Amino acid sequence: MTTISAKTFEFLHQLQLNNDRVWFQENKSLYLAAKEEVENFSEAIIVEFRKLNPQVSPELTGKKSVMRIYRDVRFSKNKSPYKSNFGISISTSPKGIHGPGYFIQLQPNQSFIAGGMWMPDAPNLKLIRQEIDYNGNQLLDILEAKNFKSFFSDGLQQTDKLKTSPKNYDADHPNIELLKLKSFTVSSSFTDKQLQTEGVVNKIVNGLQEIMPLNNFLQEAITNQ
Repeated sequence: MTTISAKTFEFLHQLQLNNDRVWFQENKSLYLAAKEEVENFSEAIIVEFRKLNPQVSPELTGKKSVMRIYRDVRFSKNKSPYKSNFGISISTSPKGIHGPGYFIQLQPNQSFIAGGMWMPDAPNLKLIRQEIDYNGNQLLDILEAKNFKSFFSDGLQQTDKLKTSPKNYDADHPNIELLKLKSFTVSSSFTDKQLQTEGVVNKIVNGLQEIMPLNNFLQEAITNQ
């Protein structure tokens, strides 16, 4: 049975309430058991997703995809030493290139899958906007596809966005709202109950499959210069 158990969610809940090194060391066995479960869960997702997306590296494993739970607090006001979630990152970009990817967060009452490209640097953002300028209808077709909208009803996230038109683009551009974006990401929530139900791996893989055309559009924008 490939799911996330109630024990793993309970561990994360307790970690959120007791986010300190003493408690973590005293409950290290609970962390290791939860981490192993998440790695197995991620492995099952990667195996199935790779069948649909050959860009997923054959070297990527569930263990490699699970992000560290330890926080880097050097430049953060929040000094809690641990994250209160498990993150799974699936990159399909060539090694050393920051491109679009796929992400899964497992956290009590805050789990989701996501994809796209968050806050691309200035050169890549310029290239993405250029691609939208030239081929905006292609992106709109992706965002308006029935299955895509069913899974990602909110469409592209609107939190990272310019208030005015970006440089070199007119305010009356037909795709000006897309051109104003500084991030190009989508997400869909999963409940704790859904993640504890058999078949959730296939549902997540279906969601990742719907993200593929968006990521391909972004990847082509930043690589086909």
